[in-house]
Amino acid sequence: MNFTQVSADNSGILKKHTHSLPEVNFSDDGPVRHLHLGTEWIQGSMYLDSPNTLVHEYIQRMMAWLLFVEPSSVKDRQAVQLGLGAGSLTKFCAKELRMKTTAIELNPQVLVACRGWFKLPAENARMKIVLADAAQEIQNPTWFGTVDALQVDLYDHEAAAPVLDSLPFYNHCRRLLTPEGCMTVNLFGRASSFARSVEKMSAAFGKDAIWAFKPTREGNTVVLAQHTPSRPKREVLMARADQIEAQWGLPASKWVRVFKPMLT
Repeated sequence: MNFTQVSADNSGILKKHTHSLPEVNFSDDGPVRHLHLGTEWIQGSMYLDSPNTLVHEYIQRMMAWLLFVEPSSVKDRQAVQLGLGAGSLTKFCAKELRMKTTAIELNPQVLVACRGWFKLPAENARMKIVLADAAQEIQNPTWFGTVDALQVDLYDHEAAAPVLDSLPFYNHCRRLLTPEGCMTVNLFGRASSFARSVEKMSAAFGKDAIWAFKPTREGNTVVLAQHTPSRPKREVLMARADQIEAQWGLPASKWVRVFKPMLT
């Protein structure tokens, strides 16, 4: 596995002092390219010959909000990612789902890496990147009540715990959502931190709004929170899953088998 450093010094994107942010590099491992923030921890990945395909199982599960909306309505909805990572979710929502999509990213070097090495297209009417602190940006009233799919994947270079994981943060997240909107969050780490995170989400969204997957083999657990709690019947979820698989190639039937409400 060969590592390459990403330099943003001459990119024209760095316009402020960023010495406190981790360096960004990538590595190629056969057919897959990985993004790193100065450590061996993988912060995102891309198939070199299929740049819009979602590589990791937990990233695919971040799309589970699709189970709660009519597939025909997806192109008219808005997605927001907190944390750009390798750009996987941003590319998929904008290019495959054809949604209005915005990623909020703190580190300008991550954006440079995504454009240079992870096939992130230039911004257009459907897709934009906001270089900002997500904790501050989501308090902008412009976003309130406009987001159908809020995807939260915020980890530092050590990938030890979510960077933003407080009750006020989850309250702000809920305020962004439309009535049918969902937040999906990647939780990675110890079981005790998972329980604390779910407790905070439950306080913000209500216990009956929280759904969770079983952990992946790598230890990632994706949690979903609905703005408006619902309990679709299993046959409804399976029918949606079949449509999702047929239209976008995501393993949604498997989601239904390993995904359930936290409060039953």
